[in-house]
Amino acid sequence: MTEKKQTMDTDYLLHLAAYSDGVIYALAALMLLALAVMLDRFWFLRRSIVGGARVVRGLSRLAELHPGEIELLRRAAGRLPEAAIIDAAARHHGQAHGEALANRLDEAIMLTAPTLDRRLWVLDTIVTLSPLLGLFGTILGMFHAFGALARPGAPPTAITGGVADALVTTAVGIFIAMVGLLSYNGFNNQIRTILLQLDTVKMMLLNRLDGAPLVPLGARAPVPLPRTEEAARPLREARR
Repeated sequence: MTEKKQTMDTDYLLHLAAYSDGVIYALAALMLLALAVMLDRFWFLRRSIVGGARVVRGLSRLAELHPGEIELLRRAAGRLPEAAIIDAAARHHGQAHGEALANRLDEAIMLTAPTLDRRLWVLDTIVTLSPLLGLFGTILGMFHAFGALARPGAPPTAITGGVADALVTTAVGIFIAMVGLLSYNGFNNQIRTILLQLDTVKMMLLNRLDGAPLVPLGARAPVPLPRTEEAARPLREARR
């Protein structure tokens, strides 16, 4: 029974493919391509977000940066997008300051940003193309369905069943577009998160390389000691 059902499913898929003049094969290829892009971008962007958060936490615990610490950060960043900014800070440490150093870090961010949405144009194209291709397959199927009218004695079910088979390609195309659109919007949101992390790392590097005192996150700010006897008296009375 199971083998018979599988044979019927295979025959029906071949029937749909023939009914759409091969358009269903093109839709299957688009679906496989979309899945490949989605898996690639999901792995890359998710790893970048998790690794970037780790770099931000590490920087937030430091009050200042020395050349050795910058080198350790660069090695810890590995192939993360933040590595390009840390590398730029290491190369220009002691040579550029203030706005000049900020411009060099901005340049590193601009050179890194295009790698974040790599191959997303493929997914965007599939989202637009798949419904149109599905509609095209449906139109071709309609030609076959209404062609049954030219055959003498053709039953009405030959037309209605043919129309139903022709609409399958439209449904498949719309399904591919919906999955691709959800993934595309999700990836764009992750890219915005990574860009925010890059700006955060840039600001944290500038704050720790400008030579001004900085209290790390979670640390207590030093309490200035009173300079006069009158100022010290309320502190002594509060301790009693």
